[in-house]
Amino acid sequence: MVLCIMCCLLRRRIFLLPGENRRKIDDKEVLDVTESYTSNDVNAFQNDGDMGHDLRIFSYASVKAATGNFCDENKLGEGGFGPVYKGEMSTGQEIAVKRLSRCSLQGTWEFKNELILISELQHTNLVRILGFCIHGEERMLIYEYMPNNSLDCFLFDSTRGILLDWKTRFNIIEGIAQGLLYLHKYSRLRVIHRDLKASNILLDEDMNPKISDFGMARIFTHNEPEANTNRIVGTYGYMSPEYAMAGIFSTKSDVYSFGVLTLEIISGRKNNSFYNADRVLNIVGYAWGLWNEGAGLRLMDPTLHESCIEDQLIRCIHVGLLCVEEDATDRPTMSEVISMLTNESMSLPIPTRPAFFTSRNEVDADMSVKESEVLSRNDFSRSDIVGR
Repeated sequence: MVLCIMCCLLRRRIFLLPGENRRKIDDKEVLDVTESYTSNDVNAFQNDGDMGHDLRIFSYASVKAATGNFCDENKLGEGGFGPVYKGEMSTGQEIAVKRLSRCSLQGTWEFKNELILISELQHTNLVRILGFCIHGEERMLIYEYMPNNSLDCFLFDSTRGILLDWKTRFNIIEGIAQGLLYLHKYSRLRVIHRDLKASNILLDEDMNPKISDFGMARIFTHNEPEANTNRIVGTYGYMSPEYAMAGIFSTKSDVYSFGVLTLEIISGRKNNSFYNADRVLNIVGYAWGLWNEGAGLRLMDPTLHESCIEDQLIRCIHVGLLCVEEDATDRPTMSEVISMLTNESMSLPIPTRPAFFTSRNEVDADMSVKESEVLSRNDFSRSDIVGR
């Protein structure tokens, strides 16, 4: 009986967790966690089972056993939402368990958003969710296990970065673009991710990219061009200027983030790691300066010298700069991005000077924050609670 009700709620994309009430945020009705779970609610989620949508309810006992009681040796990482553990089920299936922090309201919204969104989305470049587990106040999301962890573990590591030759990096760039195109245009739900970054790109055994972490994503109707919010979510350095400064977001916000990520993949450096004698630069400002000097190849990660296809790399820098243009309307769509990346005979427009922030202080000074915020452990991330 419980499983049937859950299936109906998911089909309607309404997921009311036990003990939750509704309240208003930004004039939208959302869910509010104000009460504890009842014993009946908890017991309903204790046993393994199939709930449709290719989702499974995992029992707490099976998840605990799979992760070795959430031992540190199985810990894959941790974000603002809580830790992620590797697990192995009794059947031999490997899983990744996102254990949402009990004290994190951000985790509550991530739980609902990810469960609803990823269950509806199917693409080779999106991470696949297997199910969830609820036990008392515990909320866990269960994913397919990605043996190579996240892109940032390779990209920004001087030793492991060597394993990412140019062919692999170009395939990762193209795969991320394909995943975004699906989200923006071809999925049943039109989705804007809003937190695209290297740590949210997982790599499978063949180093194929999978976009993950849909906790901050928003669903759009296909005829809705943009939306506005006074609660800015995401990560500094990846945010488009119109979103960071005015709270306006659209598919072009993800395009901007993709441009920053592309430049990071080419350089092997974090977006906030560029400096000169006069000011602090982010990767957009640094790449733009090199491009204007005709020295775009200097952006390249030195480990790519032997494997690099120079024309292809320069084209990727060119596309990256087009994606971070100041005016959102000037940025290409993800469909155009893929054509630009894969069609070498296609002529590309000349990029104009992008909007980029020169220091962290300038960003902070211009941000208008009206509500309390939840910070992740990465001090360049800021996440707020957003209802759809």
